[in-house]
Amino acid sequence: MRALSHLAADPSASRGRLHGESQGGQRGPRDAFQRDRDRIIHSIPFRRLRHKTQVFVAPDGDHFRVRLTHSLEVAQIGRTIARALGLNEDLTEALCLAHDIGHPPFGHAGEDALEAALAEAGGFDHNAQTIRLLTRLETPYPRHRGLNLSWETLEGLAKHNGPVAEPSWALAEADAEFPLELSAWPSLEAQVAAIADDIAYDNHDIDDGLRAGLFTLEEVLEVPLVRRCWSGVRARYPELPEERLAPELIRDQIGIMVNDVLEETQRRAAGVKNADGVRSAGKALAGFSPAMAAAERELKTFLYARMYNSPALAAVRREAQRVVTGLALAYRDDPRLLPDAWRPEEPGTVPTLRAIGDYIAGMTDRFAIRQYREIVGPVELPEAF
Repeated sequence: MRALSHLAADPSASRGRLHGESQGGQRGPRDAFQRDRDRIIHSIPFRRLRHKTQVFVAPDGDHFRVRLTHSLEVAQIGRTIARALGLNEDLTEALCLAHDIGHPPFGHAGEDALEAALAEAGGFDHNAQTIRLLTRLETPYPRHRGLNLSWETLEGLAKHNGPVAEPSWALAEADAEFPLELSAWPSLEAQVAAIADDIAYDNHDIDDGLRAGLFTLEEVLEVPLVRRCWSGVRARYPELPEERLAPELIRDQIGIMVNDVLEETQRRAAGVKNADGVRSAGKALAGFSPAMAAAERELKTFLYARMYNSPALAAVRREAQRVVTGLALAYRDDPRLLPDAWRPEEPGTVPTLRAIGDYIAGMTDRFAIRQYREIVGPVELPEAF
């Protein structure tokens, strides 16, 4: 068995689960974090990610990323970093696989529409919805709600982007039931999962953007980091056509970013004595070096300008938001349109809106489109994406 770093989360020292469970038995010799990962993989919300937007809405191209494939790619990068740093790979993988599980249909466009539709009930936040799904809404066990994940997994998901100073209503509700120390930094595994997320979408969105024709290779080479990596690729394969080398460019960039994170994290973590010291360090220990962080910001600026905010995607995003807004209004006007299991247990505007938010947030892109067509009217999504 591989020895872990003194900074790694130890499943035998886990702070436990909200609902006590017996160890071992007929379900195999897995530790707490292995069980968490497996519960996430076997959950219905995880399966739904295969039909939820990453960048392209309900993509008709089989090769574009969706939330599920993105999460798998994040997990691969996260495990690589965790192994090199001697961290707990199972916890890291669990966090990577579940980090986007609370996203509504149509990605950030759907989230913005749902946030506005639920304003009277405290709004909507996909990160808090992840916790809500895993602790309340998903109910595969006979005696309690939720997946009953370990404290460390819930903590890492709640603080996916660092300490939370002002938790949303959904996260505050979960924290009141099972306190997650929201004001502190999370485990190093959680920090690795967060930076793996950045590395994955930075690079894979280049791949998808090129495939979709939103920009050309020549245009993305205007980004200094990309140009530097491309020079190395071209030097190794001078005889091959450019179209054969784009995947190699993506692989090189991922490798360069991962190596930078490893070096910078080891530098920042020097002198930290244990896993508790990670939480009390007062800053992120896993991350890019200052130079790489600046280079990554330049890449993001390009992707926002040429991809995320491109006219082609903006048109799709507007229609997607119309679908989410229209569904929320229809259910609010007539809550009887909600399935029985999703109708609010209590009367009033806030319970009703939150029930509507839970139902819509769980929808896949295609299910939301189908529901809109059935109860509201036609959807005019452009065919390109």
